[in-house]
Amino acid sequence: MADYTSTLKKLLKNEGCLFVRNGKGDHEIWFSPMTNIRFPVDNKIKSRHTANGVLKQAGLSKHF
Repeated sequence: MADYTSTLKKLLKNEGCLFVRNGKGDHEIWFSPMTNIRFPVDNKIKSRHTANGVLKQAGLSKHF
């Protein structure tokens, strides 16, 4: 199975999203200036659907 986490984090950084803090377990909290909300990002994303869901929360279009 593919690991989408590193690619996802690069996309978020390139679009201006910011890492805020570590969350519970293996999650991180990120902030999107486009949607003006904070959202969780798992450190072991194995599903493209989950990765696209994170992009949607960040206000970005699907990539995977």
